[in-house]
Amino acid sequence: MPFVESSRLEQRVSLLSDYDTGAFSVAALCARYGIDRSTFYLWLSRRSAGDPQWFADRSHAPSSCPHRTAAEVEARVIAVRKRFAYFGPKKIRAWLSREDPDQHWPAASTMGDMLKRAGLVSSRRVRRRVVEVGSRPIWPEAPNAEWACDFKGWFRTRDGSRCDPLTVTDAYSRYLIEVRIADQTIAAVRPVFERIFKDHGLPGAIRCDNGPPFGSDGAGGLTRLSAWWLKLGVGVHLIRPASPQDNGRHERMHRDLKGQTSRPAAATLREQQVRFDRFRKHYNEERPHEAIGQVVPACLWEASPRQMPDRPEEPWYDADHEVRRVLQSGDIKWRRGRVFVSESLAGELVGVTEQEDGSHLVRFCDTDLGVIDRSGRFRRFAPHRYKLREAPEAANQNCGGSSRSKM
Repeated sequence: MPFVESSRLEQRVSLLSDYDTGAFSVAALCARYGIDRSTFYLWLSRRSAGDPQWFADRSHAPSSCPHRTAAEVEARVIAVRKRFAYFGPKKIRAWLSREDPDQHWPAASTMGDMLKRAGLVSSRRVRRRVVEVGSRPIWPEAPNAEWACDFKGWFRTRDGSRCDPLTVTDAYSRYLIEVRIADQTIAAVRPVFERIFKDHGLPGAIRCDNGPPFGSDGAGGLTRLSAWWLKLGVGVHLIRPASPQDNGRHERMHRDLKGQTSRPAAATLREQQVRFDRFRKHYNEERPHEAIGQVVPACLWEASPRQMPDRPEEPWYDADHEVRRVLQSGDIKWRRGRVFVSESLAGELVGVTEQEDGSHLVRFCDTDLGVIDRSGRFRRFAPHRYKLREAPEAANQNCGGSSRSKM
């Protein structure tokens, strides 16, 4: 490559040297060197200007760029990235705009170029998720309309202890209400929810996994925990089996939680809980959230006005219902005998109402559990599975045709 460069420069000098002899016309020189007349006169004018390096190539880059981002602005962008290693260009721009609204900040794409030049990002393959045809997301219309809860996959701390993080979020504001290490049992989870309900009030419903301690394969899919929720007036939205995408908002938060708190894991459970608490504060108060317009969840979150009662009231049933209390064995007394309903409802009142075909529908609060057929056998209902997406017609009925963009 240097030889080619040198030969090209020598040809330019030779071109004008031949011209100075007067033995050649311009047309003959252009044909001899394989150039056009405009190129010849370009080199002639450069030599005539008196530049000693007239034959050298010149850079085509502009000498100045009035639109170039100031160095101090680029430095602040890089500083935010180094402080929050998981912030992308959009979040960095939202964070800086909130910190200094009077500054004109460059576009997120420009910030992305800055991060690339600084070696702070690497390209990765983008995988597009398949969205069901003819469906759209269901958006709650206010804080506390629906919460989501789940256990993030368990892992071990460096001392070998098993860590099961229970997480609770508000679906509207994306506010991370709680991240608490607890065993996956009703006895361990209920006290956590008792404290959350006392501190933040009661939601309209809770979206959760269909497995224990939230759901079961029993009547109505209830456990003692979800039955307690119903008694408090909190709806239970069980997702479909093996379908974490039906709780996709919550699962997306889990990915950030895992990446920022457990890789690698802390030395002990106590230290791991400190990490969770720190992440929760950062997630709610510092990290802009793209799904809510790059504001922080704390801007949209507010506690529920529905206070948790000291003692839940017994369920109320219409006058056409026969009321039965479920025995500790899960049975109810029925027609001089007993019918098994659910051990999860032991001690609770259920309502039984006759149907047109002679069978009797059994329900707890507003949840239908199953029917007692004419032979006296109880046939339980499978729980209704709530999806995160539904057909546009149903969405218009449930959400009033609203969308997140109207928020």
